[in-house]
Amino acid sequence: MVREAATRGADVVCLPELFRSRYFCQREDPVFFDMAESIPGPATDELSRAALEAGIVIVVPVFERRAPGIYHNSLAVIDADGTIAGVYRKMHIPDDPSYYEKFYFTPGDLGFRAFDTKAGRIGALICWDQWYPEGARLTTLAGAAILFYPTAIGWHPHEKDEYGSRQLDAWRTVQRGHAIANGVYVAAVNRVGHEVPDEGGAGIQFWGSSFICDPQGVVLAEASTNQEEIILAEVDLALLEDIRRNWPFLRDRRIDAYGGITRRFLDGRPGEKE
Repeated sequence: MVREAATRGADVVCLPELFRSRYFCQREDPVFFDMAESIPGPATDELSRAALEAGIVIVVPVFERRAPGIYHNSLAVIDADGTIAGVYRKMHIPDDPSYYEKFYFTPGDLGFRAFDTKAGRIGALICWDQWYPEGARLTTLAGAAILFYPTAIGWHPHEKDEYGSRQLDAWRTVQRGHAIANGVYVAAVNRVGHEVPDEGGAGIQFWGSSFICDPQGVVLAEASTNQEEIILAEVDLALLEDIRRNWPFLRDRRIDAYGGITRRFLDGRPGEKE
């Protein structure tokens, strides 16, 4: 599929979160640590060859084994010459029913990063990171023109009828908001399928709906909810320049007034010093 995307004109290809296996975090089981690999390692070696062969950039999610007992939910950005341009480790780690990621993953310690590639300077975060405007902002401030979000998100089947449409809409809306607030393109890359653990249970129905939007939040391409697909859209850097000139959100930021953002919660009245 990477080769097919390249033949269809892709300069950057992003794969879904933890793409090498089913989403194993539905249960806590130490045996799954055996699936982890190093960076460089088998996944990056294979996709480095694919990147070099096709002359494209590939965002490669990896269940990273950093050291004995230290594992990360990571990604490697592989440049078009097959070299690793950089690594990002998922910063925000969820712990929800059937998303027991805190059991497996140490929070990232590399910060929010952008990577220089043949296709330009890009940023990449992972799944749960997509709900946090701080991560999108800091990656943009690092110079990214597009934010990639490899993802594994879906419905608990028993909740889908009541909450499914609003959950999906919230997911799309917050990421379109990142694009608008930062004047960047956003690409969310989700997995599909109904995955049930071997021991049974309701499982997770991953909702697909991968999409790419422009700096005004306009959806340029969107996948279905239930099929593996390649979607493509063009990143126009001239449009990015034009949007930021007319919607100068980065220019008008009050960087002198945001000190409270580094605190968990502002107790007391707004503006009150403790």
